[in-house]
Amino acid sequence: MQKKFEDKLTLRELIDNWVIWRDAGLWDKFRTVWHDDGRMMATWTQGLADEFIEMNKQGWERGVSILHFLGAFSCEIAGNRAVTQTKMTISQRGKVHKVLVDVVCTGRFYDFFEKRNGKWGMCLRQPIYEKDRMDRIDPNAPLDLDQEILSKFPTGYQHLAYLQSQVGYPVKSDMPGLKGPEVEALYRTGENWLANKQITWAGHSWG
Repeated sequence: MQKKFEDKLTLRELIDNWVIWRDAGLWDKFRTVWHDDGRMMATWTQGLADEFIEMNKQGWERGVSILHFLGAFSCEIAGNRAVTQTKMTISQRGKVHKVLVDVVCTGRFYDFFEKRNGKWGMCLRQPIYEKDRMDRIDPNAPLDLDQEILSKFPTGYQHLAYLQSQVGYPVKSDMPGLKGPEVEALYRTGENWLANKQITWAGHSWG
């Protein structure tokens, strides 16, 4: 029991460090959260941890502002594997049709961890996008969204996707939301991970 409690504390610390170090641009520290084959699934980029870091660096140079805040946490551990869920918000500021806006998206980080050589590390992070909204920094600024573009994306992150597409990112349009086949497939994959089975997610496999 004590060992499992210590493992849960370690996993929560890794999740907290992910947010602090990523949002602060402490990339060397941020890299230590991940195993070498760790992959990040985000609306705006998907790839290995090193690729995600490089994309973030490029975004910073372009003035892209994306921040995170964490809430409640749950953890399931089976041997050397774990699945965690953490309530979160993603906050991005940018311009939409020349109007400065804030987009806030509420959801969960659904994370796959494994202990290798005595060390826990992140293998896969798949956010679940539950709902979002867009607010003008100047409430008097006129802003008309293109409803055709908005409707192309799931309701859980359609405003976030709208903003990200406006700043030049190719946004993935089939991310898991609160309900639906995508999130159900993610839950099944998590169950298989805890059962020590090989999993495949977004075309990539982990043994």
